[in-house]
Amino acid sequence: MCSSLTSTPYSMPLIDPRWQQIQQRDPAAEGHFLYGVRTTGIYCRPTCGARTPRPENVEYFSSAAEAELAGFRACKRCKPDLAKADAQAAHVESIAQACRHIEQAEHIPSLQHLAEMAGLSVSHFHRLFKAVTGLTPKAYATAHRNQQLREHLQASRSVTDAMLEAGFNSSSRFYAQSGRLLGMTPTRYQQGGRGMLIRAGVAPCSLGMVLVAASERGVCAIAMGDDAATLLQDLRARFPHASVVEQDAALEQQLASVLRFIETPALGLDLPLDIQGTAFQQRVWQALRDIPRGSTISYRQLAERIGAPKAIRAVASACAANMLAMAIPCHRVIGSDGRLTGYRWGIARKQELLKREASQ
Repeated sequence: MCSSLTSTPYSMPLIDPRWQQIQQRDPAAEGHFLYGVRTTGIYCRPTCGARTPRPENVEYFSSAAEAELAGFRACKRCKPDLAKADAQAAHVESIAQACRHIEQAEHIPSLQHLAEMAGLSVSHFHRLFKAVTGLTPKAYATAHRNQQLREHLQASRSVTDAMLEAGFNSSSRFYAQSGRLLGMTPTRYQQGGRGMLIRAGVAPCSLGMVLVAASERGVCAIAMGDDAATLLQDLRARFPHASVVEQDAALEQQLASVLRFIETPALGLDLPLDIQGTAFQQRVWQALRDIPRGSTISYRQLAERIGAPKAIRAVASACAANMLAMAIPCHRVIGSDGRLTGYRWGIARKQELLKREASQ
């Protein structure tokens, strides 16, 4: 039997705010109520991807026990009888399955197909996928294909072989996207960046020396250190066959933006970035960019945020692989005990950056 707090007068179903949440499959409604459909005898979560019932057939409940006491049975699609923690785990598992399907599919699956596999509406699946992975399904698929392309370019003798092995069946589509995916032409990437132009600038700041480097796609490296020569040497090691132009005037604006951010983090840092990494790294890096200035997060919390709670070491490795200091703020990640651990550019710099962000 419905409780007095959750029942809806039969003559007024359309003005109940819960009906609007069912229509919109609003994630904010999760955990607040369930609804039963009198014509089917089934009760669901407000975000269920099943066909929306007629409002006059809907009955509201505060719990699964209440719905079952009224004679309704649990929906096999949204599993409203699971506890909240179990439901969250089920959602994470459904997204993990979607990720595996994307990685194994010959062609990038449609959003509709992925949502149907997960038993969710398209809009709810899209929101849930991004909440769990930090990327949209399309961005995840693109990052995975990017990773595959890089690996095959390094292992294959020809660009055509790498193209086919990475899942590109159309050469026109491949060449239209490859520059954006790789930051250079496939041939240049295969040759270690041969013929690629990278502009680099180094300047002193209160934290030592800072280097900013940019490809034609955007800023590809921001690094800090004690001397300019070492920073430039590290950059050349990353792009062994590229042409590195030092102290280029065209880079002055980006370099100035980084220097301003170091001294005054409240100004923010908005630069065109050339971010290249694996699908997993991009998930971690996007989650890092979502951490508010002045806040910190542990590696464990970061792993949970991207839906990979057991991948703490992999998350730490992704942070260590970050080449864009401050633009991808890995300095905001700390140990679970609150200690400042591992930072590519030195613990002292990490401590100072956090101190400045917290004070502004």
